[in-house]
Amino acid sequence: MALVAAVVVLACTGVSSVAHADSGTIRISVLKGGWFIGASGGSGTLTFRGRQYPLSIGGLSAGLVFGASQTYWSGRVSNISRASDVAGVYAAGGAGAAIGRGAQVIVLTNEKGAVLEMSGRQTGLMVNADLSGLAISLR
Repeated sequence: MALVAAVVVLACTGVSSVAHADSGTIRISVLKGGWFIGASGGSGTLTFRGRQYPLSIGGLSAGLVFGASQTYWSGRVSNISRASDVAGVYAAGGAGAAIGRGAQVIVLTNEKGAVLEMSGRQTGLMVNADLSGLAISLR
């Protein structure tokens, strides 16, 4: 009987911790430029539980990076309990090219477990085969 009660308590604890994770929407604008070493910066807004939080974006790229582009991202951030969970460093390795306008999709996770699922429109000329890092902070 005690074993059954312990299993029920553990199961409820697991469900309640998952229930505390929430999601929100995010919109950011990122300007990226470089020649072998690149940098990016921008701003955005997190909408979470009916409130809007301003964001700052920054990052570095190393590898084959050439050109400049601006990307407008929008999407969803999930697995967060509070707005500050979106802040952190997001890492991605990738390759791509965009001339003029191009659509992009990206999924990133930070050290707190926040998951960004975004799509965006890129303008400019950018060729890259690099390792990139993106840092998001609340302003």
